[in-house]
Amino acid sequence: MSENREMEDALARLHSIRQSIDNIDAAVIHMLAERFKFTQQVGALKAEHGLPPADPEREKEQIQRLRALAEESHLDPAFAEKFLTFIVAEVIHHHERIAGENGR
Repeated sequence: MSENREMEDALARLHSIRQSIDNIDAAVIHMLAERFKFTQQVGALKAEHGLPPADPEREKEQIQRLRALAEESHLDPAFAEKFLTFIVAEVIHHHERIAGENGR
């Protein structure tokens, strides 16, 4: 096989892999949007009943659960924890905003 043909094959494979990555990225964004729809409902419920925006015990349980899932999936548990921590911080921010809008 010529060197030029090998390069063309490599570039075609690279393009195919990148398309798969793009599809997964799109799915992740859609899943995050769905997750935030539910956390908005949680925020509204908390605000309505005067519950605090943050729930440290729930957050701790979620971190432990996601770290375990990450290990099972051969993903760095520390990365999974950082990812969840980022999401939770954003959720709490939303909950605080919702509570403020409800005069709490």
